[in-house]
Amino acid sequence: ARATWKRFETTRKHTQDFIQWKYKTPDHEVSRLNYEFLENFEFYLKSVRDCDHNATMKYLANFKKVVLRCIKNGWLPKDPFAGFKLSLQEVKINVLTDHELDLITKKNFATERIGKVRDIFLFSCYTGLAYADVKKLKRSEIGKGINGKDWIFASRQKTDSDFRIPLLPEAAAILKKYEDDPQCVNMDSAFPVMSNQKMNAYLKEIADVCGIKKNLTYHLA
Repeated sequence: ARATWKRFETTRKHTQDFIQWKYKTPDHEVSRLNYEFLENFEFYLKSVRDCDHNATMKYLANFKKVVLRCIKNGWLPKDPFAGFKLSLQEVKINVLTDHELDLITKKNFATERIGKVRDIFLFSCYTGLAYADVKKLKRSEIGKGINGKDWIFASRQKTDSDFRIPLLPEAAAILKKYEDDPQCVNMDSAFPVMSNQKMNAYLKEIADVCGIKKNLTYHLA
């Protein structure tokens, strides 16, 4: 997936910058990779790049996948990650309360664009769909379920696994608001979804206007 590719591209850039920072050279022989290299790389990510612990571990996990390929190809005699712990710290997940959800639902926003972001975010709250799945959701993927009511019949972007979700009345009402939207009609899409970056920027504005102190991101839906 494109998002996975981007994560590996970022990891490659961090690795390149680290090698330049630590060894004052643009490249480093694969055969010289060792435990000390990993310790220094971890230090660099946390201190120089100011990455938190979990982000650092994820970059190193991406790097490890490349290192394992080097070992399989015979370019590296032993695994430098042997004994190196890639442990994630437990993250406390915020959720919206009923009151906060109600504030967002009932708020009148100054611009139509922010209102659209609010609607799409709320749709995910009522369906559990991730950003990528809402972005690719087609009108043709809405159909009648076993109870005679509207359901979503689609597949997850991340895993390509099929799912079926009943449309709650709140979600169905939001969906209906966009049935005549020109962009949606032309693309057979459920919503006029903008980039994830823009969505999150507008969600922060929505949080400020509604007096919500939590870090409002699309993932929170």
